[in-house]
Amino acid sequence: MINNKKVVVVLPAYNAALTLKMTYDEIPFHIVDDVILVDDASKDNTVDVGKALGIKHIISHQKNKGYGGNQKSCYDKALEIGGDIVIMLHPDYQYTPKLIPAIANIIGSGLYPVVFASRILGKGALKGGMPLYKYFFNRLLTFTQNVLMNQKLSEYHTGYRAYSREVLEKINYHLLSDDFVFDNEITAQVFYAGFEIAEVTCPTKYFEEASSINFKRSAIYGLGVLRTSMQYALQKSGIGKFEIFKF
Repeated sequence: MINNKKVVVVLPAYNAALTLKMTYDEIPFHIVDDVILVDDASKDNTVDVGKALGIKHIISHQKNKGYGGNQKSCYDKALEIGGDIVIMLHPDYQYTPKLIPAIANIIGSGLYPVVFASRILGKGALKGGMPLYKYFFNRLLTFTQNVLMNQKLSEYHTGYRAYSREVLEKINYHLLSDDFVFDNEITAQVFYAGFEIAEVTCPTKYFEEASSINFKRSAIYGLGVLRTSMQYALQKSGIGKFEIFKF
């Protein structure tokens, strides 16, 4: 709880059995009130590990809904249980839960309604083992997105982000893709709704057990990112009207 605001951490999981405990054990429970685990039809025993850890709120998808579909379940449940500050943390241990107090305090103090943990602000990405091609495309896509969306984020592609209840209730994330491009579409919605986004420097870890998408999926994701940024630019200019901004 921060300033009487309930802090909820959501864990969108897929085959996270090997890393879930490491992630969960670092969550600062003097700040965090509730944890939600949403398992997207994993092929391992992610749900069993979550139960063994004592996670109170566990949702298990019977069919894989995709990364975006998983987040929709996460946010729905977080709002249902009264979350005021909702922090999305990947349970693959690429991002450290130790940043949760800083992230939660930025929103809880009313400074910003959205916070992204950026791997790019410092040297965390390459130092943590991000593949060089991913780093290059991250920088290229981010530069293009900033131009098209008239923003100045250091990174649009982090999987560690937090939203205030006000933001999640105002935008309509159910209009968004169930795939990986969800993160960029929700970012576009946030900006379109007039909210600002803060960033904090975040180290990262790339290792064998951590989840990642292959080159082909990365290319598909990149094209989706560019499409979303173009839609945002056209919507803001009044030239186009797109479904994801109808909220």
